[in-house]
Amino acid sequence: MSEVTTIGLDIAKTVFHAHGADASGRAQFSRKISRGKLLQFFAMQPRCTVALEACGGAHHWARELTRLGHEAKLIPPAYVKPFVKRNKNDAADAEAICEAAQRPSMRFVAIKSEEQQASGLVFRTRDLLVRQRTQLINAIRGHLTEYGWVAPKGPSHVAMLGALLEDELGASIPPAAKTMFRTLLDLLEVLNDRIGDLDKEIARRAREDETARRLMTIPGVGPITATAISALAPPAETFAKGRGFAAWLGLAPRQHSTGGKQKLGSISKMGERTLRHLLIIGSSAVVLQASKRGAPQGSWLEQMMARKPRMLVTVALANKTARIIWALLVRHEDYKAPVAAAA
Repeated sequence: MSEVTTIGLDIAKTVFHAHGADASGRAQFSRKISRGKLLQFFAMQPRCTVALEACGGAHHWARELTRLGHEAKLIPPAYVKPFVKRNKNDAADAEAICEAAQRPSMRFVAIKSEEQQASGLVFRTRDLLVRQRTQLINAIRGHLTEYGWVAPKGPSHVAMLGALLEDELGASIPPAAKTMFRTLLDLLEVLNDRIGDLDKEIARRAREDETARRLMTIPGVGPITATAISALAPPAETFAKGRGFAAWLGLAPRQHSTGGKQKLGSISKMGERTLRHLLIIGSSAVVLQASKRGAPQGSWLEQMMARKPRMLVTVALANKTARIIWALLVRHEDYKAPVAAAA
């Protein structure tokens, strides 16, 4: 039997499947492994490349395998799927992972440390709480509509409903409904406090992080976006150029070209959702300010706003901001505003 050089590992909750192959790609073994015996199995294997799909728990197992001396590699699931032969099962998935890892042009995901995952959890938690707050606000406004009262849009107006429930609005609402509105408003207040605490923690991290301070010099990039990039984005050196980073965020246009004819569609939205969302919000604020006060004369933004719809300009600016972020991270510089050419 030849020496195993690559092992494709299909991870799960309790039962894993490993597929080993030699340097020529010939299969050497394919076996099921229980969760409790996984590390013991790999401790007995010769030092080799172990490939996993970049899914839930993959970073943890990659760190554990690295401690055993193996070279762990994470592959995006979308890049593994073309190698699956016919029916899908654990053995076929492990074989596909092994085969994909042996391709010389394969792209891999950077392994995150426990500290990086902990930093990312701050933004995942805040994002969850903000979505829950939006759900609560929509529920309150929807239920009030049933009693003939349409609440103005915005969290600040919903916060004023507590006083209105005790005044003229409360007189027209049954006591049982008033109790439920009180419950929803109390939950909304708790969520606002939790989100405020997370915002303070993020602001503190932004002040202490040199990279975050450098990123905040870019228009449209605040403390939340800057620290989120430091926590969630892979090393900038992973990408050959800024367009690769923008494509990873899902801000590059979807391409469907053939016969030498280029056909570009809307943005792909195939990358990191949280960062893409934050960059688009920041760009929206920049475009809104430029529409009120005017963009710098002769600037790229002024030319785009003069001939393109506002939302298209916002997404294009988010793409441009992503490329600037990549350049600043690679060159370790602060942002320098471009000087408009003289007329």
